[in-house]
Amino acid sequence: MIILVLPDIAQEDQLLAQARKRDPQAMMEIYDSYFAAVYNFIRLRVEDRTQADDLTSEVFVKLMKAFQAGKAPRYSLRGWLFRVARNVLHDYYGQRERYTDEALEEWVPSKGDDDPELRLMQALDAQRIKTAIQRLSPDQQEVLVLRFAQSLSLEETADIMGKNVNTVKSLQFRAVNTLRQMLTEA
Repeated sequence: MIILVLPDIAQEDQLLAQARKRDPQAMMEIYDSYFAAVYNFIRLRVEDRTQADDLTSEVFVKLMKAFQAGKAPRYSLRGWLFRVARNVLHDYYGQRERYTDEALEEWVPSKGDDDPELRLMQALDAQRIKTAIQRLSPDQQEVLVLRFAQSLSLEETADIMGKNVNTVKSLQFRAVNTLRQMLTEA
């Protein structure tokens, strides 16, 4: 299961200020704090783990180049990283892709238990959820991942996706309602 622990906003702002001064320790801390989250975001779209690792590295190379060029983000480091990750994915695919089956397996795991019948029922529920998520539009899938798996705010999600906040709210509302309908019908 993908679990993310991201730094709080005050810590993020402090890291960003130190990194803009080209503090190598701050840059390492940014990498250590955000690599897993960015990797998991990319991994949801890329089947090959090695390729996902390469694309994630590309995001951090772009960050280092932005610091060197004096064009580093002024605020919302997390939002900047996910926006760049989204652009890297777009460049990689050349078009919007749905989330991979393997990635959805990691995002919607079945819970383990010793009771075989309970494990079977949980696996069926997890499979229903994965199937339902795959039937959503790519934008709806992305909103759910950014909002719930990555714990980003509406504003950060809107910024990353290049949409306004109301559009993101609408996409999230429709995605959740569609999932609810599909799961209650099944």
